[in-house]
Amino acid sequence: MPGLDLFNTYYMAGLVENSPRPRKFFLDRYFSESETFTTDKVLFEHEEGDLNIVPFIAASVGDIPVDRNGYSVYEFAPPLIAPSRLITLDDLSKRGFGEAIFGGSTPAERAKKLHQKDLVNLSDRITRREELMAVETMINNGVDVQEYIDEKTVGKVIPIRYYDTAAGNPGIYTVSGVWTGYDAMCADIEAMCDSLAENDQPATDLVIGTDVWATMRQFAELKEILDNRRIDMGFVKPEEVAPGVTKVAELNFGGYVLSVFVPKEKYRDASGNIQNVFPTKSVLVTAPNCGKRYYGAVTQIPYGSSIQETVEGERIPKLVVDQNKDIRKLRVASRPLTAPKTASPWRYAANVVN
Repeated sequence: MPGLDLFNTYYMAGLVENSPRPRKFFLDRYFSESETFTTDKVLFEHEEGDLNIVPFIAASVGDIPVDRNGYSVYEFAPPLIAPSRLITLDDLSKRGFGEAIFGGSTPAERAKKLHQKDLVNLSDRITRREELMAVETMINNGVDVQEYIDEKTVGKVIPIRYYDTAAGNPGIYTVSGVWTGYDAMCADIEAMCDSLAENDQPATDLVIGTDVWATMRQFAELKEILDNRRIDMGFVKPEEVAPGVTKVAELNFGGYVLSVFVPKEKYRDASGNIQNVFPTKSVLVTAPNCGKRYYGAVTQIPYGSSIQETVEGERIPKLVVDQNKDIRKLRVASRPLTAPKTASPWRYAANVVN
């Protein structure tokens, strides 16, 4: 059958893999590494921080045994994401976006273009979901997976956590009070950095919501510090590092020099409302490459076959043909999970400003 390769699962996966993905700040900076599995479950572990030192010993002793670091092992079945799109006869008869008004494509050529465009578009939508999942992972030290039975029917919520829930969430920090001045802010940020350092975790980034940045700019103490040329306490120099995200400054908080980022990324929720990816009144202290993406395999019956097949990868396309209605349906499935590489490599504080 001519053109069959275009609808082959691995061929379509290759198209998606080689297509440029939209730049996403949290995914690119904090969850850039990924690992795929051949099973529907993923298994990973992370090691506890280690600040222990070894003692001096007498030469006659020989050695003193020391304990190994503690570590945690997690096994989860990543949630399934599977957006789809129909290609009908009407779609093939209409002029496509950007297509010449006269002398346009034939239905067969238009089908191929739609097919490739839809593959990329569906993959990009999954990327936006992954970006939101990355932020939720850093905020909650886990993710609440809201399942849907169909387009409108809400199913159950599956909580995924990367800490001992009986002991409490070590990634959450509660500020001493709403920030009304730079001194209060500096004390809390320094305490968040200290908390990470005490667990052998780096602190180089400060992510702040838009309301926090608006409040912070009004602090007289900060303006005075930045105007003091005798001591280099930091600088303010806005620089866009990703679409919707600006690096606004590098500031010194009690000896911790942090790059300050203000994300303005947005998404449209299931109700059609525009939401902020990162809460506007919150802050997060962490470091690059603190997390990793894991992908479970997807089992499906590929186009042209009657046998189930388990496919490993980040994006698993599938074509379904309804010959009675002359409709093609293109689906792109993914089973992603964002997780920390080590135990709680971030500290998050909510509602730090009014």
